[in-house]
Amino acid sequence: MLSNLALACQGCNNHKYNKLCGQDPVGDYETLLFNPRQNSWVEHFAWNHDFTIILGRTAIGRTTVEELNMNRTGVVNLRRLLFESGEHPPVSEF
Repeated sequence: MLSNLALACQGCNNHKYNKLCGQDPVGDYETLLFNPRQNSWVEHFAWNHDFTIILGRTAIGRTTVEELNMNRTGVVNLRRLLFESGEHPPVSEF
């Protein structure tokens, strides 16, 4: 379904596959995943203090972080290196 496509890293794409929803880890109920065409990043996500971990602010954010495994070890390490070189976080997210 073309309306479900968005630019993402291969790892997140692989975890998302064709999912539209998942289980909120806090409320333990089914909720929609983040849709970049309909949702605001800053409403649903935040960074931890050193910009390596994505935190879910809402049920949509928490579910998306979990379902897409957005804080995989390799991605967190990459964010740390990019932050140290001044190339992270993306300015467009603020």
